[in-house]
Amino acid sequence: MNYSKNILETIGNTPMVRLNSVTKAVDALVLAKVETFNPGNSVKDRMALKMIEDAEADGRLKPGGTIIEGTSGNTGMGLALAAIVKGYKCIFVISDKQSKEKMDILRAVGAEVIVCPTNVEPEDPRSYYSVSKRLGKEIPNSWYVNQYDNPSNAIAHYEQTGPEIWEQTEGKITHFIVGVGTGGTISGTAKYLKEKNPNIKIWGIDTYGSVFKKYHETGVFDENEIYPYITEGIGEDILPKNVDFSLIDGFTKVTDKDAAVYTRKIAKEEGIFVGNSAGAAIKGLLQLKDNFTSDDVVVVLFHDHGSRYVGKMFNDDWMRDRGFLEEKITTAEDLIKSHIDKPLVTVQTEELVSHAIERMREFKISQIPVKDINGFVGSVDESTLLHSYLEDKNIAEKPIRNIMRDKYPIVNKDISIDNVSKLITKDNQAVLVSLGDEKYHIITKYDIISAMA
Repeated sequence: MNYSKNILETIGNTPMVRLNSVTKAVDALVLAKVETFNPGNSVKDRMALKMIEDAEADGRLKPGGTIIEGTSGNTGMGLALAAIVKGYKCIFVISDKQSKEKMDILRAVGAEVIVCPTNVEPEDPRSYYSVSKRLGKEIPNSWYVNQYDNPSNAIAHYEQTGPEIWEQTEGKITHFIVGVGTGGTISGTAKYLKEKNPNIKIWGIDTYGSVFKKYHETGVFDENEIYPYITEGIGEDILPKNVDFSLIDGFTKVTDKDAAVYTRKIAKEEGIFVGNSAGAAIKGLLQLKDNFTSDDVVVVLFHDHGSRYVGKMFNDDWMRDRGFLEEKITTAEDLIKSHIDKPLVTVQTEELVSHAIERMREFKISQIPVKDINGFVGSVDESTLLHSYLEDKNIAEKPIRNIMRDKYPIVNKDISIDNVSKLITKDNQAVLVSLGDEKYHIITKYDIISAMA
C-alpha cells in the first residue's frame, strides 16, 4: 500500500507546469513551479515544517508548547498543520490588509488569530512584528518563530526547492523569478542553484511601497519608499536577515494593479488558480523579457492558492472599487457603472443648509444637486458651504436657496468621457447623467480621475 503517515509527508515535490498564454510575449520556455500542491496550498509549508523541526531539535520548542508568529497567512497555515500533527498550540498575529479568507482559514485549523493595523511603523507596539515578539516573551512555554530572521527558512529551500527545480529542469534552468517577502524562498533556492551553475540569474519581484529594489541597487534603506500597498506576500518595510542580496542579480517592481490583473489572467488563460504574488511574478517576468532568449529556461514560482483571494482579486466589485478591473470606459454610463444602483442624493430648495450637511456626512459625498417641484435648479458643494459659513455663522438654519449655486449640466448617458470632462471645471464640480424614466446619476471629478487609472 502507498500512503503517507500524516499530512506533513506530502509537503514538497510540487509540479512544474509550462505556461503558454500569459507568457506568449516572452521568447523563452517559461515553467511555473506550482507550490499550491503543498497540503497548506503554499510554498510556506516547506519552511514552516523545517523551522519547527529545527526548534524541536535544539530545545527552543518543547512538548505542549505554543507557537507564536507574525504572518501574512501562509506561513501560519504551514505552522498550524505541523502543530496539529505534533500537538502544539498556535497564536498568529496578522495585519489587517490580509484577506479575510486567510484569517478564516487560520481559525479553521485551530489557531488563535490576532489582527493588527498595517499602517504603522515596524517598531510601533501595535505592529504585527511588535505584538508577536511581545507575546513570545510573555506566554509561558512559547516559541516565537520569527520567519524573517530564522535561518531555517532559507535552509528549507536550499534543501528542497532548489534541488527539485534543478532536477525537474535537468539542470537546464537559466533564470529563476520569485516574489520576495521574508527572503527565504529566493535566498535558499538561489544558493543551491548558483552552487550548481553560477550563471543562473536570480530575479526578485518587489512591489511599490517596499525597500528591496533600491536597497539592492544602492545600499540605501530609503524610508521615503515605504508606504501602504495592497499586494500581499511580497515586499517589506524592513530588511529580513533571510534576504541574501548577494545571491540576487536584480529586482523589478510591480504595481498593485498589475499584480491583481495578472493574478486573474493566470486563472483565465492558464487554468491555474493562484494568488496575488503569482500575478506580480508574471508581470515582473514580462517586464524582464528583454533579458531572455529562445534558448533560456525560465522558472517562476507561484507561492499560494487563489482561494485565499476570492474576496479580493477574484471579486469584480473589489477590483472595480480600486480601478483595477479592466473594463472599457468610454461613456458617461461607464463611469457610474459601479454605483449606478445607488439613489441620487438631493436636497430641496426650502430645506435647511443643515440638512445638506447631514446628507454629505451620511453618504460621504462632497456635492449635492438642489431640486424644486419643477426639477433641478441648483447645487451645493463643500466650498460653497465653507465660504457661506465664513460670511454667516448662522447659515446652517437658513434655506438652501440662499446659498445654492448654478445647477449641474445634464448629459445623456451615451456622451463620451472626453465631453463629460470638459464640463467639469473650477466653477462646476459635477455633471448629472440622464438614465431615462426621470432617473439621474451624478458624475464627479473623482469618477473621472478613477477612469484615468
